[in-house]
Amino acid sequence: MRILAAAMLLVFGAGLVEAQETARATKAPEKFRVKFETSCGDFTVEVQREWAPLGADRFHELVQAGFYDECRFFRVVPGFVVQWGMNGDPAVYAKWKDREIKDDKVTQSNREGMITFASRGPNTRTCQLFINLADNQRLDDLGFAPFGKVVEGLDVVQKITSEYGQRPQQPLIQEEGNAYLKKEFPKMDYIKKATVVPAG
Repeated sequence: MRILAAAMLLVFGAGLVEAQETARATKAPEKFRVKFETSCGDFTVEVQREWAPLGADRFHELVQAGFYDECRFFRVVPGFVVQWGMNGDPAVYAKWKDREIKDDKVTQSNREGMITFASRGPNTRTCQLFINLADNQRLDDLGFAPFGKVVEGLDVVQKITSEYGQRPQQPLIQEEGNAYLKKEFPKMDYIKKATVVPAG
């Protein structure tokens, strides 16, 4: 019994250490940049973790995992937002779409160029993002907490095609991924690659 108990303690202890290491690994740097190479040019986002720590950590984790590579800008509303974050592979998206994080306090305003997580309500942020295409301060009171801003290439963000507006259906993106988007919306702009780069 003592041997069994000791073995269980070792397993539990190892699991706890692994969990703690994973938690440390997912904490983002206090300041970092992400370069987005897209079909219409490149833009760079600078993240300030203190603005929204939980959002910054999740964003960093997703970029490091390559989650946003090949993601389509499936919702573009001129003068409002450009939105993305549904992975083109339904199996990959399924692993992330329900991994909700708690809300951050809103410390920055949703001004033009600020990047923010989309949500369905309180404490429902997962992997979808939007960049404000105008000053959208009304979103502040709704709990949308920016965690970074576009520091290079805002003109590129403004050029992302809005031809399809809000026509793409999220349930179909979830089920069929990029196969659906490429077939039905062939001119839709997309992210070729997102990479963490040194902060300026």
